[in-house]
Parts: sequence; C-alpha cells; structure tokens
Amino acid sequence: MSGGQALMECFVAEGVDTIFGYPGGAIMPIYDALYDYTDRINHILVRHEQGASHAAEGYARSSGRVGVCMATSGPGATNLVTGIADAIIDCTPMVAITGQVASNLLGTDAFQETDVIGITTPICKWNYQITDPDEIPMILAKAFFIARAGKPGPVLIDITKDAQIKSMTKPFEYKPIEGLPGYHPRRVPKMDQVEKAAELINKAKRPYILFGHGVLISEAMEEFRAFVEKTDIPCASTLLGLSGISIDHPNYMGWLGMHGMYAPNVMTDQCDVLIAIGMRFDDRVTGDASLFAKQARIIHIEIDPAEVEKIKKTESPVIGDVKEVLNLLTPLVKKGDYTGWKNEFRKLEPREKEAVTDRDLKFEGQIKMAEVVKMVSDKTKGEACVVVDVGQHQMVTARYFEFKRPNSYIASGGLGTMGFAIPAALGAKMGAPDRDVIAFIGDGCFQMTIQELGTIAQSKLPVKLIILNNNYLGMVRQWQQLFFDKRYSFVELQNPDFIMISKGFGLEGEKITERDQLSEAIDKMLAHDGGYVLEVVVEKEENVFPMVPAGRSVSEIRLT
Repeated sequence: MSGGQALMECFVAEGVDTIFGYPGGAIMPIYDALYDYTDRINHILVRHEQGASHAAEGYARSSGRVGVCMATSGPGATNLVTGIADAIIDCTPMVAITGQVASNLLGTDAFQETDVIGITTPICKWNYQITDPDEIPMILAKAFFIARAGKPGPVLIDITKDAQIKSMTKPFEYKPIEGLPGYHPRRVPKMDQVEKAAELINKAKRPYILFGHGVLISEAMEEFRAFVEKTDIPCASTLLGLSGISIDHPNYMGWLGMHGMYAPNVMTDQCDVLIAIGMRFDDRVTGDASLFAKQARIIHIEIDPAEVEKIKKTESPVIGDVKEVLNLLTPLVKKGDYTGWKNEFRKLEPREKEAVTDRDLKFEGQIKMAEVVKMVSDKTKGEACVVVDVGQHQMVTARYFEFKRPNSYIASGGLGTMGFAIPAALGAKMGAPDRDVIAFIGDGCFQMTIQELGTIAQSKLPVKLIILNNNYLGMVRQWQQLFFDKRYSFVELQNPDFIMISKGFGLEGEKITERDQLSEAIDKMLAHDGGYVLEVVVEKEENVFPMVPAGRSVSEIRLT
C-alpha cells in the first residue's frame, strides 16, 4: 500500500466523508489515491485553498465532527493559514493535510518548498511532517485525536512526496487512540471544585450566567438548559454562544459584548456571583477587563486550564468538559427565587427597544440590515443554520435572527476573518445537509472569497447567500465616524455587478433596492432548489448599536 493509499484508508477508518481541497504537484500522489475512493469520500474542489480551510471549519461547526482540508506545498499550504488561525482561536476541530517536496529536497529551497511546519506551529494544536509512509496510520490517529480532544482545534500533517509514493513496509493497521502520554485533557472535573462552585451558587443573591461556545462544542445544550431551569438564574451568551439556548427561553437575557444587548452588558456589573461557562473572557466581551464584573465572585467552568485566570481572577475554577461539569453540578444546586433579579434585566429592555430596535425596524427610508435579517428569521421560523461574515451585518444578524436550534450561528469570532462566510456556508451545508443554510455577507467581505461561488455551483449546493450592500466597509466606516471625526479613509467601495458575476458562475440571483420587493425576493430565494445570491442595497451610513467603545467598561455601553 502506498502512502497515499494509506492516507485514504485512515480517512475511511475515521469515518471522514468529506474533504475540501485543491490539488497540486507535491500532493498529486495523494489525489491519485483519492481517485479510487470517491465512492466513499466526497471531495469538494474549492477555488482557493483559504476556501478549503474555511469550508472545513463550516463543516465542523455544523456537524460537530472534524473538518478535513488538503493543499499542495508552498503557496497551497500558506493559503490554508488564515483558516487554520481562525480555527485555533474559535476551537474548531480540523485536520489539514499538506503535500511537501521530496525528502531529499527538504531545505534546498526547491520549487514550491515552504517550511509549513515552522509557519503553522503557533496556530496549530499539533503539527508533524511525515517522511516515511509507515508513519501514516499512527500519525493520522494522533491527528484526529488531538484535533477533537480537550479544547478542539486544528492539526496540520505535512507529507513529503516520496512518502506519498513509496509503499509501506508493513501491513496497514489503523488504531484510533484514546489518549497520549503527556496530553491528558481533563473531561471530568474534581469533585471538590464542583462542590465549591455549588456552594457559591447556592449562597448567591444576584447570580448571573455567561455562557459561550464551550456549551455548543461539548454538546451540552440539554444539560445547560436543565442547569438554568433548576437554578432559575438569568443567563446571557457570548457571540459564539448564540443558539446554545433558545432565545425565547424565559431566563435568556440576550447576548453581551461590544455590540451585544444593553441589559446583559449593564447587569454584568450588578451581579454578586458570575458563573462563566465555556467562555474565555475575550476582550470583545469584557471591554476593559479590569472593570468587568469586578464586584463579583467568579466561577469559571472551562476545559482548558490555561484560560483560567488568564484574564479575570477566579475564585472558583472548575476544570472539565462543560457537559461533564454540569452533570455533576446540577444535582448540587438549589432552585432560587430570582424573579426580582430577572426583572431588573427586563426593566432595561424598553430603553434599548426605543433607542435601537424601533429605529432599526422603522420601515422608513432606505432598507435597513435589520429588516432583512428579521424577515429571513420569520420566514424560516428561526430554524435555519446562519453563517455570517465579519462586520456590521455580523452583529445585526446576531441581534435580529431568532435562533431556535443549536449550532445555528456560525461566525469567525476571535480572528474576525473577512471572507469567511461563502466557503464556511458551503462547508456547513455539507456538514448539515438536512438544514437550510443561509449566509449574511457584507459587500466588502463577499469580494474576499467570491471565487467560491464556483465551488457552490459545481457542487450543486443549495446555499443561500444574502449580500447586505451599503457600498462601504461598514464597521470601519462606523468607527471612523464615531471616533475619528468622520474622516472616512479608504472605506468606500466601487462594487461590481454581483448578480452578473453570480450568474457567470452558474448561480441564480437577484438585486433589490426597494422595500416592497424584499418579501417576494426572500420567498423566491428560499424556494429556489439550488445556490442563490440575493443582493439587497441597504442604507449607506447605517450604524450598529448598542456599542461598547473599545477599552471602556461594558456598563458604558452606548445606545446612540
């Protein structure tokens, strides 16, 4: 068995059903082996390797499985880097395979040779270069284990061309592994940590739960809901925690952060016990971390001990998988009477409704982004899997889409990668083929990875893409307006005809400019049985509020 065939057998043994990739010289033997496995492995040919890594992310986020991408050496490998960096910061399990020049050419600056191991070391959980085909089964087993164990993340395996071609010297045997020496992520927490957390919770007068992506990663949605209902504590999500609990749950107060909702941000500085579950106190959540919940005693439930006390002093850390922790913690906590405490959140909501929501949904003047998102949410009953790019539309979608199902908000969170949405949406559809996948994308972001329209068309994926076009780099323009005296420095866009381009790739589409066209256009998009691009021209200088100015306390959140 050649190294390339061995790799395919590893994929089959791991249950890999989809790979996103782009062939080239140094990975050609692997693609030759793949030719005989297309009845078991679906390969999606992207148009740029960055698209492969983002598509693998989208697949992983919608399916909960490890996403797989492949690229050739040199520029192919370096084009994967942005998606790999995105995956490490958003804890997305991924295995990236790169081809490499032959072993005897390593270090000679051979054609398309790049030290991809050195380049990706800071942005991978683990990487490894294979030069002997006999290593492939063991290394791939390690790769998949490390990618999904503990806090998930990307792993890169670089395989020299000769290792792809040569035959193994021993029979192929693939053994999935359950652990590695020196790497023992703690899933089950220590009971004394759980008991201390329960004691703090039971004594709290104004407890508050902030939950993040960790709830979704650990598939602890039911356990989390049970914990919330047992304690009756109000909760709020981070941006990537959205859809961890239904937005119509009576204890859900909204999401918090720089562009989060007013009440969840303000009340952070009023709680006496803060229960942080599967979140890492990112700066876009805390604002000035020294002022964030400084009055509160903090319980931090987190699988990665490196995240505990990295940002905030924690009185009660609980190290373990969220699902495992909640299974042990929930029986120990008591139901409180927090009606008055929850009402303090609700009392703030009319202020936000009057200043923000009523303005966004006023249905006057030019179309607003919020109108489009709200209408799509209503027409899909909040059941769609929503993928967003980065910027104003990302925050508007988080605010106005009424998520009813888990894993329904797929975004580039920590890295903030423009160009994420088109490839991530096609990957999300491959990972969740039974769900409607709808992407909201800004006109600037759309042009970052516009070539992946060809992938959607060739793969016949019924992905719906909505361009919210304001002819600006909207979020940068908003900051320049508010904090740089409206000195608009290189943010206005002269955009192409997006619909003509989409049709050139083989996708149907429509552009609308008037409000009375919107409902019918969305219905037409949703009813179409293939990929579709809907361009909506929205208000050019619309701002997104609420907003916490950079470096300020969350209690200083602005409504206008």
